[in-house]
Amino acid sequence: MPSVLIEQFFLGCLAHASYLISSDGIAAVIDPQRDVDIYLDAAKAKGLKIEHIIETHLHADFVSGHHELAERTGARIYLGQGSGAKFPHVEVKSGDSIQFGHCRFDFIQTPGHTLESVCAKMTDLSDPSRPQAVFTGDTLFVGDVGRPDLSGDYTPQQLAAMLFKSLHEQLLTLPDDTAIYPAHGAGSLCGRQMGSERSSTIGKERRTNYALQAGTSEEFVRLLTDSLPPRPEYFGRDVELNRQGAAPLDHLAPPRPMRAREVSRLQSQGAVVLDTRPSMEFAVAHVPGSIHIALSGQYASWAARIFGLDHRIILVGENTDRVRESQMRLARVGIEKADDYLEGGIAGWVQYGYELDYIPQLSVHDFYDLLAQEKDGIAVLDVREPGEVASGAITNSVRIPLGQLTSRTGELDRDKLLVVHCKGGYRSSIATSILRRDGFRNVANLTGGYDAWQVAAEMSASL
Repeated sequence: MPSVLIEQFFLGCLAHASYLISSDGIAAVIDPQRDVDIYLDAAKAKGLKIEHIIETHLHADFVSGHHELAERTGARIYLGQGSGAKFPHVEVKSGDSIQFGHCRFDFIQTPGHTLESVCAKMTDLSDPSRPQAVFTGDTLFVGDVGRPDLSGDYTPQQLAAMLFKSLHEQLLTLPDDTAIYPAHGAGSLCGRQMGSERSSTIGKERRTNYALQAGTSEEFVRLLTDSLPPRPEYFGRDVELNRQGAAPLDHLAPPRPMRAREVSRLQSQGAVVLDTRPSMEFAVAHVPGSIHIALSGQYASWAARIFGLDHRIILVGENTDRVRESQMRLARVGIEKADDYLEGGIAGWVQYGYELDYIPQLSVHDFYDLLAQEKDGIAVLDVREPGEVASGAITNSVRIPLGQLTSRTGELDRDKLLVVHCKGGYRSSIATSILRRDGFRNVANLTGGYDAWQVAAEMSASL
């Protein structure tokens, strides 16, 4: 058995990876998620004492649990120099290290994604001749590098230049067989082309990572900053929450049941009714004006991008367990005003005599038939990201990424049937609910999305 053990915890809804590294009964946690019981439970099961908490940077896309974990374990928190963190921590820079059992972490300053970013190079002292791994945070991902636009004081171009230097003068000097463990995977907003693998090696990334193929700093800067997707507004808020140290989650009371009449009243005053049920259940029957974001996908990050952190949210779910899960996931990104849920769900709404709304669902074959009959009365809205659209799109479709839809509905024709699609159907369901809330009555969701359209087009071409 290795003398240093690495356990990865991957939170799919945020594409976030955190780590428990242990040796001789002592453990370190790297980049913890907000709900920290998973680390405490794992440590207890293995007879470990958590003494170290390493934050590779102040995260922008989720709220970290470092503060609560430190309070509950007595562990020290380590953060890169210049973080400005307001809680007790150890400020680290290149050349600093910590050691426990057979494990040694050497810190490497790697500014670029953020100014205070550090990576943690891990050596198993039973074989001290080379590092076994490096925990790269958001500096280096599998297939990508961190986005360089998270500073209010430096331009993306300046940060990208720093990142090029950090990568080529620090990380890429490590041996090719050094394992890399990043803080995010495919689907994260912190990069654009992350691979689905949960780990890699320096050598593999050197050969295959598109961003590392840029030969000069100037080329790298252009590659990263040309067509950079807009930074979600909530990112800045989450950075500040992490700089202050978020409150423990035990202050988050379970959501309260609310009768339909009160839900209707609060909705009319600006509260958001957020339906988290599967897409088809929402499509068939939902509270008019409610927004749909299913729990099955990147629910919390989409909620934060669409609503921000301050709206009052009333949840609609299949049962109280799902409602509680919805609330917890929102808290992971800093949304803490989801204190209520619709009592009885959709049945409770109907019980009080309120009407329901629905959104038509179109299969690809039905869509083909409609195009043949009423082409001039149909508009297609593609809510995928530009990188996805570049690989193929439906002819004459309007392209508005979902994250920009609420501010760009004026570009759409309200007099036509608006058929909305994404890649597979998750984001288009969100989009149709936004459009319906904003007064678009003639809206339909293309089931299966562009993937289904492409399959049908290929089958048609082969006939």
